[in-house]
Amino acid sequence: MLMFTLSLVINRTFGVAKIQRQITTVCTILIIFTKYLKAVDTQIYIIRDIDPFDIQTGMAEVKKAFSQLTYSHIPVTREGVFLGCVSETDAHCFDVTKTLSDYAYAIEPFFVRADANWFEILEAFADHSSNIMPVLNENNVYLGYFELADIMNLFNNTPFLNENGAIIVVEKGSRDYSFSEICQIVESNNAKILGIFISEIADDKTQATIKIGDIGLNAITQTFRRYGYEIISSHDEDKWTDNLKERSEYLDKYLNI
Repeated sequence: MLMFTLSLVINRTFGVAKIQRQITTVCTILIIFTKYLKAVDTQIYIIRDIDPFDIQTGMAEVKKAFSQLTYSHIPVTREGVFLGCVSETDAHCFDVTKTLSDYAYAIEPFFVRADANWFEILEAFADHSSNIMPVLNENNVYLGYFELADIMNLFNNTPFLNENGAIIVVEKGSRDYSFSEICQIVESNNAKILGIFISEIADDKTQATIKIGDIGLNAITQTFRRYGYEIISSHDEDKWTDNLKERSEYLDKYLNI
């Protein structure tokens, strides 16, 4: 079983016109799956439908290209050697009478290797807030680029999202919770964990969202409470709240006798 901590910043919608309406989601996700990462051949997703700009390309041409594309960045080369990417946001601020070479300081030198797995590619997307990711081979030759939508579809195919299961959200002090404890609680109740992610950190408390494959939430929620976790999500199987309500009503009746 492989366990990876995946830092995601899904920072772009797919279209330059929509960038001002983008929603930024920041979360740390622990994905648990077997052999999935190694099984995915990411190289089949390399796209080669646009040529990089040469560093001597005029800014008028660069702006025109961005107006026709939905990409946040476009790769830039000098005599065929990859330099980095120019962003759509920067390009629209530059003088149309100049060339990219006049703004070489704004070129962002990010890329991934051709043999990178999708976890590393997603991490690169997160780090650079881009919806395309240039791909270089071991000799630093530009091969093409990955598109964020394609790589996100790989994530959608992980057991965390496509397997049937139940979601439970728990909360505990940020210094007190641990993934190993959460896994122990779930698995001690003969349930399978399909994934965990940190959905919120506030006021020294951390919320963890857990996807569980085998249902048996009543026993699991009771065990979490015994370990000091608060159950944030609500579940039909969770009888704890109903039991408290019944006991409270019984106590009220007793006190009113």
